Amino acid sequence: MAVQNNGSSKSFVKIPEIKFTKLFINGEFVDSIAGRTFETIDPRTGEIIARIAEGDKEDVDLAVKAARQAFDHGPWPRLPGCERRRIMMKFADLIEENIEELATLDAIDGGKLFGFGMAVDIPSSVETLRYYAGAADKIHGETLKMSRELQAYTLREPIGVVGHITPWNFPSNMFFMKVSPALAAGCTMVVKPAEQTPLSALYYAYLSKLAGIPDGVINVVTGYGPTAGAAICSHMDIDKVSFTGSTEVGRLVMQAAAMSNLKPVSLELGGKSPFMVFDDADVDTATDLALLSTMHNKGELCVAGSRVFVQEGIYDEFVKKLAEKAKTRVVGDPFDPAVLQGPQVDKTQFERVLSYIEHGKREGATLLTGGKPCGERGYYIEPTIFTDVKDDMTIAKEEIFGPVMSLLKFKTIEEVITRANATKYGLAAGIVTNDLNIANTVSRSIRAGVIWINCYFAIDRDCPFGGYKMSGFGKDLGMDALDKYLHVKSVATPIYNSPWL
Repeated sequence: MAVQNNGSSKSFVKIPEIKFTKLFINGEFVDSIAGRTFETIDPRTGEIIARIAEGDKEDVDLAVKAARQAFDHGPWPRLPGCERRRIMMKFADLIEENIEELATLDAIDGGKLFGFGMAVDIPSSVETLRYYAGAADKIHGETLKMSRELQAYTLREPIGVVGHITPWNFPSNMFFMKVSPALAAGCTMVVKPAEQTPLSALYYAYLSKLAGIPDGVINVVTGYGPTAGAAICSHMDIDKVSFTGSTEVGRLVMQAAAMSNLKPVSLELGGKSPFMVFDDADVDTATDLALLSTMHNKGELCVAGSRVFVQEGIYDEFVKKLAEKAKTRVVGDPFDPAVLQGPQVDKTQFERVLSYIEHGKREGATLLTGGKPCGERGYYIEPTIFTDVKDDMTIAKEEIFGPVMSLLKFKTIEEVITRANATKYGLAAGIVTNDLNIANTVSRSIRAGVIWINCYFAIDRDCPFGGYKMSGFGKDLGMDALDKYLHVKSVATPIYNSPWL
């Protein structure tokens, strides 16, 4: 396997000075009340990048107080939609002006490919912000046709103060998938980024102030889930929580919301997505898509198509070609343009992925490629593919969140539908076929929130994204996401002596 990693921290761009390490509350960067900090680590080397302010319940209280003041008495919810649009567009422009620094922060903090950040991650975040900016002046209710002498209409009003809790695998994309529609709706918010990747969120907070977003509208509290995250979920003055993360933590989010003020929650949780390849598929295309579905972003994907079902007629050819391609993938420093896979986000995740690989070996799966760490330091793992995987094996049932693929053989359409649905998750699925009837039948039969046919990871700002079953509920992206941050209010008044209802 080609591995471009010797444990060095060689970079192809200058690592910037870390400018923002404090909490962002009410338009200012401030220390945490307790004065505590935590380390954010460079996964390329395991070395400390910076110490970040560690927010706790008291800091969340201050952030919520600022957001509440900004919502109840500030200008943001009361601005004409066109004015919110203008400010959000300015925010997007500022991100573009600072794109290299932001892509660098996500690379050193999360091990993400710098080139991909420059070309895809940050530009798509910008366009998500612009998409919802365009919606800000198009939020309106309906006139209702009542059954008696009443005139009625609906208003769509901002839900209030929102708590956003974002994951570490796509720090920039997830920040704007949540913040953008909430801003467009007129909400104020407290954002808790994952403790593994806080740097870009703090930079976005700084740019939001430069753009003219009023103080208190966006607050960023860095810290840990069991403290800062829990305080957001249980806070009596937060009106809505949007969470992306594990199913286990999603349960805690729902429980805290129910035990506090019964705030609504939206959850985008784990997945164990099936990727189904049928006999009529082009094997070259199918193997490329299979690698994308599992190995993209070093496998740190909630939608990872890590259960790869291949129909028996092309199974042997598929396995051979897949192994050849996997062995050419370059693993190494995310600033190297030749690299396709950077390091896992931190030591904990690195060790978790390796433990799943050992599970696969112990339970009888056959290691086709990879299976080992690579490099003298940092959290790099070879692209790993198992064959002879059974549906009841741990690696076929549990979300791994790393570059580990399970290959499974099937005979019939009915069989693969049954096996693909035999999971507690329902986030995504992939289908590779040239037969329209197969595509239609399978896409309608799989219980998942998004189905990709002859493509994968085709996420777009106009396409609603979210799961079934224990992958959560509520949609990010599309106009469906805007609805999460709006209340519908009905207003009725009598009409007298009208010639019609």
